[in-house]
Amino acid sequence: MQDEKMLRSQLAKAMPWFGMDIGGTLTKLVYFEPKDITPDEQDQEAEILRNIRRYLTKNSAYGKTGHRDTHLQMDNVEIRKRRGSLHFIRFQTTDMSNFLLLAKQKGMAELVTTVCATGGGAFKFENEFRQQVNMKLAKFDELDTLIKGILFAEVQNPTECYFYENARDIMKSEKRAFDFSKPYPFILVNVGSGVSILAVYGPDNYKRVSGTSLGGGTFLGLCCLLTGCNSFEEAIQLATKGDNRKVDKLVRDIYGGDYDRFGLTGDLVASSFGQMHIKDKRSSVSREDLANATLVTITNNIGSIARMCALNEKMDKVVFVGNFLRVNPISMKLLAYAMEFWSNGTLKALFLEHEGYFGALGCLLQFNGEIAAALNETAETSQQTQKSETTADTFSNTINSTTSPHSNNANNSDS
Repeated sequence: MQDEKMLRSQLAKAMPWFGMDIGGTLTKLVYFEPKDITPDEQDQEAEILRNIRRYLTKNSAYGKTGHRDTHLQMDNVEIRKRRGSLHFIRFQTTDMSNFLLLAKQKGMAELVTTVCATGGGAFKFENEFRQQVNMKLAKFDELDTLIKGILFAEVQNPTECYFYENARDIMKSEKRAFDFSKPYPFILVNVGSGVSILAVYGPDNYKRVSGTSLGGGTFLGLCCLLTGCNSFEEAIQLATKGDNRKVDKLVRDIYGGDYDRFGLTGDLVASSFGQMHIKDKRSSVSREDLANATLVTITNNIGSIARMCALNEKMDKVVFVGNFLRVNPISMKLLAYAMEFWSNGTLKALFLEHEGYFGALGCLLQFNGEIAAALNETAETSQQTQKSETTADTFSNTINSTTSPHSNNANNSDS
């Protein structure tokens, strides 16, 4: 019973306030900060927990790659009948060892026994979490948590979803709020290191319909090779200043203008990097041009696959999410243009403010079941222990009654 009380206390106070999505490039963490703490709770709250809360909420940078996206903070959010704020934190997955060291230094391991996590890293780093900070990773399906996170964010934030008006004019297109209160059905395109595409019919009714290995990781890797950049942010900055037309072969480069028979305008890309076999062209392009061409190549490929999936599933809403879209309005505008142009206005590209955090948010929402499972496991273990003790006592009493010198046989001989 004492163990059960201790576990309930640990799970209720510490574990529930975190959700993690450990991706191939970035790890995302969502932290719930309760704001309705009573005086009694303040008195009972461990000093370590207070220190952790202060550290997470009073800083916007942690170590070399850790950042809290303060502009994404969601206030007055209700989770499990508690009100508070959601904080969104990210760091490079290659810095996982530093994160675990920080967790150990801040005493997090003394409070948190289980962390709800999703993504491939929840499997990859399972041993490190257990060995270095004695934490268990409760693993959840990344597509389930992704959808649950999206639906929760949309309810909490009426302006979560948006689109680009005048999408065919990239320079003049403007961001506008979109009413996503009746979302189904829709195509969901999750652009991380790679790309997964889902057809979503309801909160628990979806299927994976396609995907591609050419995603955000491809863009960053190629940019590092071609331009010598060192980060995603640097790659995007280069891309915003470049011109892909100096790198790609366009329709007009082949036909001298538009290809009217099939409605192809002269400025469309006919071949990505199609001019780079020409020595003079190679020598004249800049790092910025190469970064921009790489971005256009990746977004064109994603947009083409997403459009085909929408047509196959007979859906007219295509929602793009994932950390590839972080600090990356140029890609969003390119995707919006592609959807608008190739569908003749029948498909709408939609985007969400919290981009790559939905998996971690979904994990945060999942742990009610994890608490119940942990408590049930403890109760079952306790019952088994009690049953074993009862069986042992019964067996011991039986042995004592049959071997005692004061057994019935001994008494009969005395008589």
